[in-house]
Amino acid sequence: MELQVVDRTGKDTGRKVELAAGVFGVEANDNAIYLDVKQYLANQRQGTHKSKELNEIKGSTRKIKKQKGTGTARAGSIKSGVFRGGARMFGPRPRDYSFKLNKKLKVVAKRSALSYKALEGAIILLEDSKFETANTKDFLQVTSDLGLTKTKTLFVLAEDDKNFYLSSRNVKSSTVINVSDINTYVVLDAQKLVISEKAISKLNELLG
Repeated sequence: MELQVVDRTGKDTGRKVELAAGVFGVEANDNAIYLDVKQYLANQRQGTHKSKELNEIKGSTRKIKKQKGTGTARAGSIKSGVFRGGARMFGPRPRDYSFKLNKKLKVVAKRSALSYKALEGAIILLEDSKFETANTKDFLQVTSDLGLTKTKTLFVLAEDDKNFYLSSRNVKSSTVINVSDINTYVVLDAQKLVISEKAISKLNELLG
């Protein structure tokens, strides 16, 4: 599949780039996508949730009523979870939700996600360029010229561009990442992918 390269104003540069079939034209593996996205979201969880257990509750340890003859259940402490203000029974404890996945499976998932976007025609190839200064107005002009003003967009750059990143930071609909940080979740979460020319070459190296 060939795509035209456009400049920051959205005009055709006259050049075309061939998208590698092994990266952008594979048969999608939905199960690999599911597992990779599940791992990504699990790794985002802090796992710091905690509720107080019986030994952490302050209160009297006196037996609150006699063992027998009351007609109700036995109760040994006001700190019990059955009483208001008591402990929480089997409550959450701090834990690590992350889990490991095979590296080859993650590569398959990324290829599948990129192939879906290529099939949808949701990829734009952008001529390599840098922002001289960090300016949100300039970035908004780029998204406007590319017809992406109200579109959830992922910009994939070949290398870190601090000014480009800072210019996009206040634009909620756009995300800028380095090609080495690309993952299945961010690809699928975006409606459009804007990939620089050099980033396409690096993607072929990383996933080819």
